[in-house]
Amino acid sequence: MIICKSKQALQKVLQTQNNPISIGFVPTMGALHNGHLALIDASKKAGNYTVSSIFVNPTQFNNKEDFEKYPISIEADINLLIQHQCDVLFLPSVAEMYPNGAHIPHNYPLGDLEQILEGEYRPGHFQGVCYIVEQLLKLVNPTHLYMGSKDYQQCMVIQFLLQYNQQLSNIQLHIEPTVREANGLAMSSRNRRLSIENFNKAATLFQTLVFIKQNIGQYKLDALINMAKTKLIEGGFEKVDYISIADAHTLKPIEQFNPQQPAIVLAAAFLQNVRLIDNLPLN
Repeated sequence: MIICKSKQALQKVLQTQNNPISIGFVPTMGALHNGHLALIDASKKAGNYTVSSIFVNPTQFNNKEDFEKYPISIEADINLLIQHQCDVLFLPSVAEMYPNGAHIPHNYPLGDLEQILEGEYRPGHFQGVCYIVEQLLKLVNPTHLYMGSKDYQQCMVIQFLLQYNQQLSNIQLHIEPTVREANGLAMSSRNRRLSIENFNKAATLFQTLVFIKQNIGQYKLDALINMAKTKLIEGGFEKVDYISIADAHTLKPIEQFNPQQPAIVLAAAFLQNVRLIDNLPLN
């Protein structure tokens, strides 16, 4: 695997490949787990020359403490990428990606997508995501982009970005299934911050989403959401930001469940001061 720490080095490596070449790209913030590795594997299985990036992006953190506590394990990450036959790792510094300081020079017209759910609770988060992903995509110029459905709203935001920027419109987005721990908890780099006891308690989040899916036709949606919030608090969670039963395309809350209309339940809650998110398609 080739490791590039500058934009210039990355582009030089990519230019040496035989054209036309199919490039698969997996952007990450490191602290890699099996969810990330499944994306690398999906790209390799499709026969792509596979590029990954590790960059903890400061502009997508609206909580300074969360940014400072984000787990870093570069050496272990490199070994995992080598094991999974990643071809190139882009490992830039903040100064490399933000030569004029860590700020976003323009606004992306995300509309309702950044007003609801994660957008409401993490103002500015998706602007930071859009800016850094746009820069990375312009550098790598991939044919295929691989992301995990655990970050469902982020996937919708990137889908918008690919349509918004004509230069990126030929990139095919692949949204891969959420990879889970044995107890059902969605794999996340933030899980590392949980004690063993709270790691086990965290399984309640997925169990609660399953409870909603199993009972979606039995109760009014508001009542079902309130029952789900109670389950989380009784399961040890300190605070619930949201549980939303939403249209799977717009992410706007639905008033009545229709089995023919694609719907999804999304949730965010705190355990041991760690914010966990998850989602589950309902049909």
